[in-house]
Amino acid sequence: MSAPREEPIALYIDADACPVKEEAYKVAFRHHIRVLVVANAPLMVPRHPLVERVIVPAGPDAADDFIAARVSRGDVVVTNDVPLASRCVAAGAAVIAPDGRPFTANSIGMQLATRNLMEDLRSAGAITGGPKPFSPRSRSEFLSALDLAIVRLKRAGFRPAPPPEAG
Repeated sequence: MSAPREEPIALYIDADACPVKEEAYKVAFRHHIRVLVVANAPLMVPRHPLVERVIVPAGPDAADDFIAARVSRGDVVVTNDVPLASRCVAAGAAVIAPDGRPFTANSIGMQLATRNLMEDLRSAGAITGGPKPFSPRSRSEFLSALDLAIVRLKRAGFRPAPPPEAG
């Protein structure tokens, strides 16, 4: 296995409609992980040296393209977008849905196929309901999954961000 890269662990949040941004910040701050909040509109983010707000141009895949172009092994991505998850898994990143469900090399093919089937059924009018409501249990499972992903990266030799410079 190759040596871990020089860059510290980064957490990318596909922020448009992400219900767990606050939870992600909490875990990232505890582990001293850099957070990139990527969206195509300005969002409120904490004023913190570890948080960077990235505003991409409007467009259907602009945030996805930004994340997929930069993510690599040793990073974590939070997204509910299955095609983006597939691109990030292919790049070697740990990818977690907001409900804590991991996207892995072993599961992403089936998740893409299910997503495409559901999209076809919705467009045909066979399914009219949306996803189930986001629950406190989903939030808790996300917190556990994100913490576990970061701990695994640290154990594999990836490092957190350096402490901020004293001013």
